Amino acid sequence: MFQSLLNAWRLPDLRKRLLFTAFIIALYRLGSFIPVPGVDLQAIKDLVSGGGVFAFLDLFSGGALERVAVFALGIMPYITASIILQLLTIVIPQLEALAKEGESGAKKINQYTRYLTIILALVQSVGYVFIFQSQGAFTAANPLTPLRFYLIVLSLTVGTGMVMWLGELITQRGVGNGISLIIFSSIVASLPGGLYKMFTTMNPLMWLALALIGLGVIAAIVLMQEGQRRIPIQYAKRVVGRKMYGGQSTYLPLRINMAGVIPVIFASAILVFPVTLAQMTPWSWAQTAAQAVGPGTGAYLVAEFMLIVLFTYFYTAVQFNPLDQADNLKKYGGFIPGIRPGRPTAQYLDRVLTRITLPGALFLASIAALPTLLIWGLGIPFFFGGTSLLIVVGVALDTMKQMESQLLMRHYEGFLK
Repeated sequence: MFQSLLNAWRLPDLRKRLLFTAFIIALYRLGSFIPVPGVDLQAIKDLVSGGGVFAFLDLFSGGALERVAVFALGIMPYITASIILQLLTIVIPQLEALAKEGESGAKKINQYTRYLTIILALVQSVGYVFIFQSQGAFTAANPLTPLRFYLIVLSLTVGTGMVMWLGELITQRGVGNGISLIIFSSIVASLPGGLYKMFTTMNPLMWLALALIGLGVIAAIVLMQEGQRRIPIQYAKRVVGRKMYGGQSTYLPLRINMAGVIPVIFASAILVFPVTLAQMTPWSWAQTAAQAVGPGTGAYLVAEFMLIVLFTYFYTAVQFNPLDQADNLKKYGGFIPGIRPGRPTAQYLDRVLTRITLPGALFLASIAALPTLLIWGLGIPFFFGGTSLLIVVGVALDTMKQMESQLLMRHYEGFLK
């Protein structure tokens, strides 16, 4: 492990990417400590400490919501916008045609996602200001004037745009997926304070039990993330001139969890968004309903379980098209032993993928729900459920794989052996 890190540091290109990623994450964390002007922070701390949806959103923003920082909205508006665009791609033929245009179509869809992110951030910022006002964040000596209202909304909206831009910079010029790494850094930043609170309020036997449970869950996540079904592929021999090509055997790896942690992030975003909107309304019944189905409740866990399974199948279908894969194999003379090329191959791949995706989806949903159930039973004094653990481990694995690919290209031994 340490030798692999040393090898990565020795490569100038990879070293620059690592330093650039660290610099962007540092900028993001700095923006999480710069508060917007004119808000009583103590009132917001009381709101977040009450738990529920705001504690969950504060975890995903790395404490920026509690500090009412310029990055208080975090990356959640961008994730929500991405979900909406991906769902609309299935419904609207024009967007579906753009998605099939390759890189140029993807750029246009990304541009639409950015526009929708700013709109969602604007709506969410306005709602937050009214929530802050209802919580007494503006006093008679420090009233909510129109100028202050526009300044806070503008700061939060522009902050979301900057977070989105920083994430795209990491993806283009750094290591790993920028959006995932921003969520990763936000969750990890909340760990030290939460662990300190836990260690000062719980007995040592409980620490040991939690450590063992945590290690077991992490090992299970790594095992499931790396598990794959290998489909044997045989290439036919071809004679070109006086040379013979092909004839070799290989395999097509189908991961049990091909969607990674994206379904978990999507499910969290899609559940939190309507609950957040309900909290922003002046109606008491809507706020009561939002608290009843917010993070940490039984209704939320059931809905999250179902959505994770649904999004796992949806995102796997987006990533892997059996028909295209079968056409590519047929084009290059490849076939699965015992399966005819063409449509029978596509049907076989689709059947195998459907079967192996089910345990992966159920595993993701179970891991997302199980730690929260343990938190209820053990009374852990800070919010760190299975969703957070899945994201942290999954993003760490994906980032290590990208670094390993860079090392293997230069004949160095990678991290995963």
